[in-house]
Amino acid sequence: MSRLSDLLRAASQLDPQLAKDLEEEIQPLQKRLPFGLNFERHAPEAVELAGHKIRKGSKVRILPPRGTGGQGDRRLWRVESIADGEAVLSTPASEDVETSSAPLDDLLLVAEFRDRIYPGLRPDGEVARGGDKPFHTVINGENFHVLEQLTFTHERAVDAIYIDPPYNTGARDWKYNNDYVEGDDLYRHSKWLAFMERRLKLAKRLLKPANSVLIVSIDEKEYLRLGLLLEQTFPEADIQMVSSQINPAASARMGSFGRVDEYIYFVRLGGAVAQRVALSREWVSSKGRTHTGAPRWDMLRRSGGGARRQDSPGGFYPIYVDPAGPKVKAVGTPLPTGVSDAPLVEGAVAVLPLRKDGSEGRWMWSSQEFERRLAQGRVRISGNARRGFVVSILKDGEYAKIVDGEYTPTGQGPDGSLTFERDETDLVRAVPGTQWRISSHDATQYGSRLLRDSLLPGREFPFPKSLYAVEDALRFFIADNPNAVVVDFFSGSGTTAHAVMRLNKQYGGSRQCISVTNNEVSAEEQGKLRAQGLRPGDPEWEQWGICDYITKPRIRAAITGATATGGPIKGEYRFVDEFPIADGFAENAAFFTLTYESPFMVSTDRAFAAIAPMLWLRAGARGARIDSVDQGFAVVDSYGVLRDLDQAAEFVDALRERDGIRIAYIVTDDEGRYQQVASELPRIETVRLYEDYLRNCESTGDF
Repeated sequence: MSRLSDLLRAASQLDPQLAKDLEEEIQPLQKRLPFGLNFERHAPEAVELAGHKIRKGSKVRILPPRGTGGQGDRRLWRVESIADGEAVLSTPASEDVETSSAPLDDLLLVAEFRDRIYPGLRPDGEVARGGDKPFHTVINGENFHVLEQLTFTHERAVDAIYIDPPYNTGARDWKYNNDYVEGDDLYRHSKWLAFMERRLKLAKRLLKPANSVLIVSIDEKEYLRLGLLLEQTFPEADIQMVSSQINPAASARMGSFGRVDEYIYFVRLGGAVAQRVALSREWVSSKGRTHTGAPRWDMLRRSGGGARRQDSPGGFYPIYVDPAGPKVKAVGTPLPTGVSDAPLVEGAVAVLPLRKDGSEGRWMWSSQEFERRLAQGRVRISGNARRGFVVSILKDGEYAKIVDGEYTPTGQGPDGSLTFERDETDLVRAVPGTQWRISSHDATQYGSRLLRDSLLPGREFPFPKSLYAVEDALRFFIADNPNAVVVDFFSGSGTTAHAVMRLNKQYGGSRQCISVTNNEVSAEEQGKLRAQGLRPGDPEWEQWGICDYITKPRIRAAITGATATGGPIKGEYRFVDEFPIADGFAENAAFFTLTYESPFMVSTDRAFAAIAPMLWLRAGARGARIDSVDQGFAVVDSYGVLRDLDQAAEFVDALRERDGIRIAYIVTDDEGRYQQVASELPRIETVRLYEDYLRNCESTGDF
């Protein structure tokens, strides 16, 4: 393709229109990615939605009879009519249309990902111990559809996304198109890539393009494909992979090396960088010179590439050292080409950048820079006249630590260099390397056992992450952002929200986490429940789902400090900050279930209760929520809703009287009247309902 580009540029000089026509023909070829990942992007994907309302026009499957195993009738049916609890059905995808009927209780709503959805949220309770802090939220729903919903509430508003997606082990650990993906499935990797790409494209819309990070953990089954997928989906990002030890004991594998680690991709957008934070010395090498408890002095003579005199002739100049100090007495000018001996200065020894093999090198700083930085105390002289003198310096990065107050000088040495007391504490401020062997990241100790033995006694969840591992991965990017918004759309047991709460306690602030999970019941548990005559959608079935049985109870327990049965949680948090788990956190959390609304009901203002939580989320999930607008308008802590435009003046006055209002929602199908109200609120974001919501639902992309 590079040769074609050269030819197109040449053609454009001769015939611009021909070059343009050729380029239009070539662009589709470039999109085929012959050198990138190729997979079945349009492999069908759908989700079964137990417990959701079935309407005329819904796509459904017929459940197998109670007490039976198997998948039953896997065909898709369309509901043609509903009467007296019975639905008349037809097969929409068949050439020979077949009709049938079935009780509503035997039908399961199905959403294909090519269908537009109009999401809402149903409140499922909350826990509040955090005063006026924003709420963490947990959304029970298919994560692709929740991501579509979040493009309305959080587009370009998220600071960090942390996800731990299915590892595609072939051990019935995830479903694609409602079926478990088995290890012998020839399209296993293609399905996984299609599954991930759809979600990553939506996730990209949530991240702040100017400064945000996506963090993805994965193991060896898919890390190579994931790396390529991230490169293709985020071509503008800086991407780095870290290896993290999660099992010091090693998982034995017949005929193979024991697995101890997994991989973490950091996808940095815009100006996002890993910040230096306080870390235990376990994070840094005990043999290196980087973290010694004091600023690091480096040699002024350049080493490595470009270190010869001829690479920078201006860097070959004499530094005159007074042996009585020793200290710098004078700084010479660069010696002319071909001259290797410095002019004599009485009472001083000339030091030149000569390398160990006797060849001529160069200094890193020019003579002018050297003199300026000498005055700052950034030059140290060591050695003696017999053995020779060594010139050491504080580079810009180390000097910045002094300017920022990380190290405080205690005085100056005889040579004028800054002096420091060595910091002997157990913490260092650093950005670590890419090999993490940290004891607190043990997933068995601080993931499985923390969950089963402390937070949710007796409840099992497969392979939860170490709380402290997730906390540390996020720390480098949001420790200095007290209002960071974090999303985890594979939240599982809720570790990410728990980690964000701990970061709030350590650093202060009001970081909030949006956790997304479904209420899938494990394959093993499903067999037991079906034997009891239960089916998806039954309360006795749903109570064992991930969200209801693990995620929500874990987050509630973390905040309250009490187990699901009401007793105090045993044990203490470790590392960084240590305190009883039973103390809980001064945090708030709200729980929701994703719903599927009728666009007609939304557009005619008859589904406000389902849309209301989304308006609160978009306004920051802080304070009271407006669940109804019976008096024409309502105003709470961070937003307001105007339903009766005849009360626009009173609504505007009510908003102006409050501090902290972020958004005003105006319900109208009249663009002129909407603009009239919006013009009265120049400092507040205004959103037109339900036009903005419907337009967003219809433009979430073709997947």
